[in-house]
Amino acid sequence: MKLSEFNTKMPEELIASYPVPVRDESRLMVLHKRSNQIEHRVFKEILEYFNPHDMFVFNDTQVFPAKLFGNKEKTGARIEVFLLRELNPNNKLWDVLVEPARKIRIGNKLYFGLDDSMVAEVIDNTTSRGRTLRFLYDGDHDTFKKDLYNLGNTPLPYYIQRAAEPEDAERYQTIFASKEGAVVAPAAGLHFSRELMRRMEIRDIDRDFITMHISLGSYRDIDVEDLSKHRMDSEEMDVSWPRRSTPCVTTATRCVPSARRFCAPSRLAWA
Repeated sequence: MKLSEFNTKMPEELIASYPVPVRDESRLMVLHKRSNQIEHRVFKEILEYFNPHDMFVFNDTQVFPAKLFGNKEKTGARIEVFLLRELNPNNKLWDVLVEPARKIRIGNKLYFGLDDSMVAEVIDNTTSRGRTLRFLYDGDHDTFKKDLYNLGNTPLPYYIQRAAEPEDAERYQTIFASKEGAVVAPAAGLHFSRELMRRMEIRDIDRDFITMHISLGSYRDIDVEDLSKHRMDSEEMDVSWPRRSTPCVTTATRCVPSARRFCAPSRLAWA
């Protein structure tokens, strides 16, 4: 399979910068696989295509405010830090991406907040843009994370060409998000409202949850023509389906190959 086979152009005017006011009133395209007919519906009508005791599998990962803006010691140069994952809670070590990377070296101190009260030291280079930071914070871990997240911004996808706003903290999150760890939201899950979930219960449509903490690998540029040579980032997941189920989002579906590889066959069955 070659990258050039997927060379498509999305008109910029069709890329929404803001979500619709009500989650389940977004547009839904339905492709009927037998007739190849295409229907254009509203997302809240999706239950018309499911029967009682069908099951939706949702990704319950929770996005955290991963994007920080600060400045570099001495020069005061503006820098951007993207938190990827916490490496060591006791030592307050984080795996991050930095921009501009060429100016941020081991030993540099980075300052965050209006009063520069949050300080981090670069202790390692991991990739061309990757760094390991040690936050120099006197206090317990819970208070540290609260203060750190208060300085963070919602990590909107690169194709949304605007700065994050306070409302994004709620809208760029599924209503069933409960396990912190993602820097990218499970996009299809964003369209499920509480009203739609209640209608699922009334129709006896079941649900279950997996956890997959989505990384920036979802948006990493592919720079090889042969897709078999593209290396995806690893992502943490927790999968356990009790019976026949249908993944309803891309990230839940992505768990299938690994789940089949590492779980006992009796644990999984697919419609």
